[in-house]
Amino acid sequence: MSESDGKLSLISVGDWSKPANTLVEKISDAIGGIAKPWQIKRVAEAEAIADRIQTTADIERAERLQRAAIRFLAEETKKQENIESIISKALPEVSEQAKPEQVEDDWIANFFDKCRLISDDDMQKLWAKLLSGEANSPGRFSKRTINLVASLDKSDARMFSTLCSFTCCVGQQLVPVIFDYTNQIYSKSGIDYSFLAHLESIGLIRFNYAPKHVYTIDGLEQEIVIDYFGQNVFIRFDSPNANEFAVGQVLFTQAGEQLSSICGAKRQDGFFEYLNTIWKGDGLPLITSDMMVPLELMGT
Repeated sequence: MSESDGKLSLISVGDWSKPANTLVEKISDAIGGIAKPWQIKRVAEAEAIADRIQTTADIERAERLQRAAIRFLAEETKKQENIESIISKALPEVSEQAKPEQVEDDWIANFFDKCRLISDDDMQKLWAKLLSGEANSPGRFSKRTINLVASLDKSDARMFSTLCSFTCCVGQQLVPVIFDYTNQIYSKSGIDYSFLAHLESIGLIRFNYAPKHVYTIDGLEQEIVIDYFGQNVFIRFDSPNANEFAVGQVLFTQAGEQLSSICGAKRQDGFFEYLNTIWKGDGLPLITSDMMVPLELMGT
């Protein structure tokens, strides 16, 4: 690798699609070169301190400075490894139609400022999906969503993925359909009051605590499709427009909806049949289809 290519570090350009290579270049330009440890100026200062140790007469102080410099460089090296690992995981998911050149530099800088501390492999995969998703569709993930993800524990991510396994696409909106969280269909997956209250507290959902009061989606057309991981229900309302449809006690926040598409949720056995029972009980005219068509929005 030539000196001019040094900024690309361990991420080998040429092995990926043109958009993926463009993303690497974009990242390099936005954060000052991914080959160099984060915050180059601070690293240089640490190295300068290490050099001055040789000239100081205060041996005890020199030893402390040396330990501090070594610790600092070790920390920065680990952050660099995290950055490169996330990029490597993201590149295979960058599509041929991606437009990474349209991703804002501020978004990239904020992204890597938050993800550089992430060393867990599963969480790195989540961050990689955020990066590739933004490259594939610039503007898909807000900086607020990125900041929220930075605050999540691995257990939070697992809980959210569990909730998303009960998510339907109603018209064009992704909705976690929770009608009665005490029902066995939910409780067997660990969903209960504290589960939902926690996800609300960290900003992923809105939770209506009163069981008899449910959220609705308004302004629906006369005919809608409800899609649960490729299993479809077709509903036709009497009115030609401005219809409303009850979807239960939970709604995604904006961040939650953005993250629901990449959380890796999987279909729950028996849930589709449960929903049909609920909706038939409400007197809705249902036409079902068991055609297993992958639901792209659900990330399957």
